[in-house]
Amino acid sequence: MRRRTSRLLGGIALVTSLALGATACGGSDDGAGTESVSAEDIQAALDKGGTVTVWSWEPTLKTVAADFQKKYPKVKINLVSERSGDKHYTALSNAISAGKGVPDVAQLEYFSVGQYSLTKGLTDLSGFGAGKLASQYTAGPWNAVTEGDKVYGLPMDSGPMALFYNKKVFDTYKIAVPTTWDEYLDAARKLHKADPKAYIANDTGDAGFTTSLLWQAGSRPYKVDGTSVKIDFSDASAKKFTTVWQKLIDEKLLAPVTSWTDDWYKGLGDGSIATLSTGAWMPANFESGVPNASGQWRVAPLPAWTKGDKASAENGGSALTVPALARNKELAYAFVEYANSGEGVASRVSEGAFPATQAELKSAEFLGKEFPYFGGQKANEIFADSAANVADDWSYLPFQAYANSIFNDTVGKAYISGTRLEDGLKAWQDASVKYGEEQGFTVEK
Repeated sequence: MRRRTSRLLGGIALVTSLALGATACGGSDDGAGTESVSAEDIQAALDKGGTVTVWSWEPTLKTVAADFQKKYPKVKINLVSERSGDKHYTALSNAISAGKGVPDVAQLEYFSVGQYSLTKGLTDLSGFGAGKLASQYTAGPWNAVTEGDKVYGLPMDSGPMALFYNKKVFDTYKIAVPTTWDEYLDAARKLHKADPKAYIANDTGDAGFTTSLLWQAGSRPYKVDGTSVKIDFSDASAKKFTTVWQKLIDEKLLAPVTSWTDDWYKGLGDGSIATLSTGAWMPANFESGVPNASGQWRVAPLPAWTKGDKASAENGGSALTVPALARNKELAYAFVEYANSGEGVASRVSEGAFPATQAELKSAEFLGKEFPYFGGQKANEIFADSAANVADDWSYLPFQAYANSIFNDTVGKAYISGTRLEDGLKAWQDASVKYGEEQGFTVEK
């Protein structure tokens, strides 16, 4: 369930350029893949059978695919899951560009959905009845897969954020669990003063983490309307983030350790990294990656930017989509709905996936689950509350993969040099604007 970070892939850039060129030449506003398919059509396809090729890295889909085939024995699910993040997107973009070898179902991280939908690479599933499922999902994930009345995928999982903290470390140094980011800063100072080898957190610069905290703070740096975009990191809400984080950087209160490395796992295990602010998909990674710290960690709500505010944000998560060039769209949609709205949801949750569906998030069984790793804590109560408090008006750029890929060349400099975070964000903004204009977008500065 680890959140995956992707870089810009040449294939995606090529598809974007081609699509914008087609739009300029008078392409249909409806886009490729918009069609009307009835429930009867879908059932007829299931009765007839066929093969559905699914490109996904999600391990819980193995069980879902097996169960689906048992229910519909004439359907074969060809699950292609060996690709890593970059290879997955490269292969998909290249297949779309070539017009052949495109899967029937493709897993996409939320930040990349807009990139593919804009380039007319995805089927609008509203014609298949997907729109009727809106109320089943939490606001953040549903917003990520829709544009107006168009539905470009069904949410697979979600990453409402929480604060994971090492209770043993906090108790040792008599540090209260912070409820605001100002309190978090004070806790960072107290911890590092008590033990110069211990840090409140690690951070060497991460685009997804930064945009998630901006999201929580109320900043909306990206506004997207088709091929018209606005990029602006100068609003007052963004300053809430930069003010606190700049102090953490200036006072050297963040461990200079990159996430998902051996040193990171070691720091989480030995207490030298005392907190982690991330998505609700993290528990399985603690259990597998930091087994020696079982019982030491707990979960708390994400600190607020203003005391008493419950606003949260998403960090990670993905959807299942049906590419516009898919051959078996009726069968593909049937599998997507089964996996992300039907019987497959319970199966995936039982194997550790964090749901994007309201029913699971509100169920007594889900909320009452005790996590031995977190000392028997009912952590899902905190995660579900976070999911309910994610604002649904966040937008990603239609070229977010590229923007993320240049984060360390711009904002990332603030972590290793005298560059200020505000200046780094401005450099990120300028570089993203330049790229957007080069790709044919109309960019408002």
